[in-house]
Amino acid sequence: MLHDLICELESDHSLEQPERLRERVDAMERLEDVLAHAQEADGTPLLRRARTLHEKLADVQHRLCEAIRQAIVLGGGRQALDGWATPCARPAPLGYDHLDALVSEVLCFDEPGATGSPATDMVFYQPTPARHVFDLLDRARLGREDILVDLGSGLGHVPMLTTIHCGARAIGVEYEDAYVRSARHSARALKLDRVDFLAQDAREADLSAGTLFYLYTPFGGGMLRDMLARLQQESRRRPIRIATLGPCTATVAGEPWLRAQGPVEADRISLFRACSS
Repeated sequence: MLHDLICELESDHSLEQPERLRERVDAMERLEDVLAHAQEADGTPLLRRARTLHEKLADVQHRLCEAIRQAIVLGGGRQALDGWATPCARPAPLGYDHLDALVSEVLCFDEPGATGSPATDMVFYQPTPARHVFDLLDRARLGREDILVDLGSGLGHVPMLTTIHCGARAIGVEYEDAYVRSARHSARALKLDRVDFLAQDAREADLSAGTLFYLYTPFGGGMLRDMLARLQQESRRRPIRIATLGPCTATVAGEPWLRAQGPVEADRISLFRACSS
């Protein structure tokens, strides 16, 4: 019942401690669900208490995220984020959690507004869960000399976290102009000068600088085949790796010019290295 939920959360003062991120995000989501479905019959005083409590927890969350943002601006982003993205033997299956709530507020994305329907073989944008991004970065061991290219970068989570976490340069290639404008605004606000975003069809993008290419199944069919052919050409010029998540992984794993680095799993980012590298 609403009364019991509010009493439970009001009495748990530990939710106001910054380190209680998971529990605080869960409490905020429960309150949001209550407020979204509440009727006046539930009792106006109770709803007022629910809103007040949500505002209090949101303020704690805002102050935490602002402290991390300031650390990123000053060059200490990795240290500020590492405590929340503790490496694990294997991240939980796909889905979003408290870490995504933190990352989204820290990166402070603009709402991109309406976008058009995907072109043929392109798919609707879906961000990579944050814990899987950190899992990739821990396993890929990128250095400052590396350049990650995210093909279908959306709002720019992966390129920005790459630069923050390991100092590597990162490039996001995204077809939707609105997403690119939002990503550029976020990167400028955080003073991330080693990340770039290109508003381009990935088939026409300059891939010559990349050392690691990331695909969260941004397209399929003939477009995926075309991109893999382009990446194979790049592999003949220099060593490259490819990281994939989602349905495209099975197709990439079947490419004879690539070798998997570790297990190929449906719900975890897989890494591949070109045979010639």
